[in-house]
Amino acid sequence: MPKRKAQDQLKGLNGTTDIAPVDGPHSQQNAWSTPGPAAFDFRSDVVTTPTPSMLAAIQNCTLLDDVFMEDPTTISLESHMASLTSHEAALFVLSGTMGNQLALRSHLTQPPHSILCDYRAHILVWEAGGAASLSQALVNGVVPKNGVYLTLEDIEKNVVLGDEIHGCPTRVISLENTLGGTIMPLSEVRRISAFAKEHSIKLHLDGARIWEAVVAGAGSLPDYTKEFDSVSLCFSKGLGAPVGSILVGSKEFIKQARWVRKSIGGGLRQPGVVTAAARVAVDETFGTGPNGEGGMLKKSHITAKKIAKMWTEMGGNLDQPTETNMVWFNLEDLNLTEDEFAVIGKKHGLRFLGGRLVVHYQISDEAVERLEGLMKEVIGRKHANENGSANKKRKVGEKAYGT
Repeated sequence: MPKRKAQDQLKGLNGTTDIAPVDGPHSQQNAWSTPGPAAFDFRSDVVTTPTPSMLAAIQNCTLLDDVFMEDPTTISLESHMASLTSHEAALFVLSGTMGNQLALRSHLTQPPHSILCDYRAHILVWEAGGAASLSQALVNGVVPKNGVYLTLEDIEKNVVLGDEIHGCPTRVISLENTLGGTIMPLSEVRRISAFAKEHSIKLHLDGARIWEAVVAGAGSLPDYTKEFDSVSLCFSKGLGAPVGSILVGSKEFIKQARWVRKSIGGGLRQPGVVTAAARVAVDETFGTGPNGEGGMLKKSHITAKKIAKMWTEMGGNLDQPTETNMVWFNLEDLNLTEDEFAVIGKKHGLRFLGGRLVVHYQISDEAVERLEGLMKEVIGRKHANENGSANKKRKVGEKAYGT
């Protein structure tokens, strides 16, 4: 292929060349070469496109069996993540949901038992009832009094202790950080951790986006993760890997989790093709140190705050504060349904799932410019219809995906 033609094909949707072409048998354009549609997709940070360096790592990975625990690429990733999070051991899993459910199933032994979490928690709302079907557990979703994150006082008010026969004792407290893009402060995590230890309750962290809290300056990765008995961290949300999460904990806990993983069909034969990319995602997107040194996530936080500022300055309202990479537009104030907003976004070449905008590290400058035009349109429509009636609401029982 002529070099000029290759350069033209490497141009992404934002009109820029994201990587330089390389001569040789593998120099042709492929799906890994640019972010492509991801550069204009605000639906979630799971839509990021894996990078050429991830492809290079896959091409050079080992191809041995992980059920036999003998694949060097996978073992290296697990060892690195255990060290980075100050835990004894780690286990690669296919998804954040799998990581959370393996953790809960491994901590819980004999019913009756219950899990205490935020009422918006992924384990309660977005995992298809896995805690009930896999662990036979009651999940107690608590509304935080401050409206943002659970505090020790919320835990103390709702925890079930003792052996009173009518109750379902709390055996696991599951926290999520970040939750809806907002940060649970490290000081509050430490208070809850001390309480859990005092009462022999296991503490789990759904840390799918803990990277974001760390990069925002809330505390180092080990500062957070060492407070928990188990932590699930996602490689494909935010970090951009094509597949996978990691579960960390004690050696005994990970041994049990590996057994449960096998029982639900999660044993992997040649996982190097995905664990190699996951390692690149950690080192390049998060960074090489405990505070995300040298990573690329910080830019998405800056962009998110820029978008929030533009929205509010135009007269829009936010449903939640913008602390990391999520911006929550209040659509009800504009008499817009989520579906209507998505249709308007499509007209501007942007993709949305309702009013939650997830600003991942591959969102382009052009996408932000298009978004600014969309903001002017929808807020201008509000001003033109100040006395209009609200549009139809979501159907009863309908659920909008928001992972």
